[in-house]
Amino acid sequence: MNARSLIAAALMAAAPLALGDALTGEVQKQATNWTAIIMFVVFIVFTMGITKWAAKRNTSTADYYTAGGSITGFQNGLAIAGDFMSAASFLGISALVFTSGYDGLIYSIGFLVGWPIILFLMAERLRNLGKFTFSDVASYRLGQTPIRLLSAFGSLIVVAFYLIAQMVGAGKLIQLLFGLDYLVAVVLVGVLMVMYVMFGGMLATTWVQIIKAVLLLSGASFMAIMVMWHVGFDFGRLFSEAVALHPKHEAIMSPGGLVSDPISAISLGLALMFGTAGLPHILMRFFTVGDAKEARKSVFYATGFIGYFYILTFIIGFGAILLVLNNPNFMDADGAIVGGTNMVAIHLATAVGGNFFLGFISAVAFATILAVVAGLALAGASAVAHDLYACVIKKGKAREEDEMKVTKRTTLVLGVVAILLGIAFEKQNIAFMVGLAFSVAASCNFPILFLSMYWKNLTTRGALFGGAMGLVTALVLTILSPTVWVDVLHFEQAIFPYKYPALFAMAASFFGLWFFSITDKSKAAAEERARFLPQFVRSQTGLGASGAVAH
Repeated sequence: MNARSLIAAALMAAAPLALGDALTGEVQKQATNWTAIIMFVVFIVFTMGITKWAAKRNTSTADYYTAGGSITGFQNGLAIAGDFMSAASFLGISALVFTSGYDGLIYSIGFLVGWPIILFLMAERLRNLGKFTFSDVASYRLGQTPIRLLSAFGSLIVVAFYLIAQMVGAGKLIQLLFGLDYLVAVVLVGVLMVMYVMFGGMLATTWVQIIKAVLLLSGASFMAIMVMWHVGFDFGRLFSEAVALHPKHEAIMSPGGLVSDPISAISLGLALMFGTAGLPHILMRFFTVGDAKEARKSVFYATGFIGYFYILTFIIGFGAILLVLNNPNFMDADGAIVGGTNMVAIHLATAVGGNFFLGFISAVAFATILAVVAGLALAGASAVAHDLYACVIKKGKAREEDEMKVTKRTTLVLGVVAILLGIAFEKQNIAFMVGLAFSVAASCNFPILFLSMYWKNLTTRGALFGGAMGLVTALVLTILSPTVWVDVLHFEQAIFPYKYPALFAMAASFFGLWFFSITDKSKAAAEERARFLPQFVRSQTGLGASGAVAH
């Protein structure tokens, strides 16, 4: 498989790649891009200075995990956007619009619609009830040990699959953009990730994400403006010229080409919407602000930045049809896009800004990967050190310095494991992994989190059985789906006919949560129900804003 196979086929056929950050298939190493490398070195030097500055301010676990609650709503909104806007979102959604037109916008909206759910239903209560992680919220009135074990396990599964996809994607993307070897790229990303998280904690990670978001939004804005300048800032002309040039012609303006049946469409939508609300590295960001008002501002600003970003990718995708398609500078001898369809945004950067702007966009793409993996590593380290070590093993009696040591050791281990897995999965089709991460987040993390805050009858038994049912269903159905059973394991026909398990896994989870809770007549269940009202009142009045959690 050559460079032009770089996830183009998968983008056309399966959403997990559109959802995620994995570049799959063989790629051809490009010539060394010294402009991009110099710009990226400047970014690294600057952010390492920030890490050193942040390290001096990490004097407690609250400082390390949540930046001491010192981040403003606007800053946190930018950081959330930086955490969410991945390199593959930029390249992948642009490629989807380039190949399928209108359908690319549907995916963009799918990413976006999860944020109002977080804004109106979750942000305020997360901030008021939580402490460091979403496990703190899920277990605030339930049995600490079992719920934290399940929540930490769910978080680690999401982080692991997301991180593997990021590392493999980083290696292949850097081969294409920088001309570096895959092994060098993976090791470089892993080492930098460990340094940001181990020494700088949430404060350094936040500022890396903010800087990356500003750079990515600036670069994408310039590309979109140049595209619109090319068509006289006339959207009608943009679409009409794209329809005339594209091989599919008017079909690119019609929806429905990427999802083959209603069940898959619904299941994909649920994964996009509710998976976002269950991603541990996103949920952690709501504990970095000072109060619930700032938490709401965070989501408001993040929704605006992310929405604006996906509008830009839509313009960039159509602009690539005008300026990249059939341009001899970007086509190979066979008439295909050099580097694959997923490179159209990079080629467009060259077309509108020359080699200097190409270097800038390439450096931003690398910075984007670093920002995302740093957030994932921090979420994974907190799940192990805070949820498992401090709250389960030490029963909430761990000393802060001991918890910090465990956190940093876990970060180092995560970095080593991420590098090794990135190397091990280089030749594998890992496109399903991010789809699986979203499905697990939607079917295990989100239902427990949501009902723990909104349903007084939820019990520990219900949360355990329901969460486990959602988790197992998502894992099993993903393995039995065409995405893994046929594409990865190479069986002739999939046992589970749909590519996206979220609809079925979420149904199993909510049913288990409801059934095993209402049938729980134990004394502990009665006490757990009684604890709902006071905590609910505190979440509404702000009296819980100190983040106190029952232990």
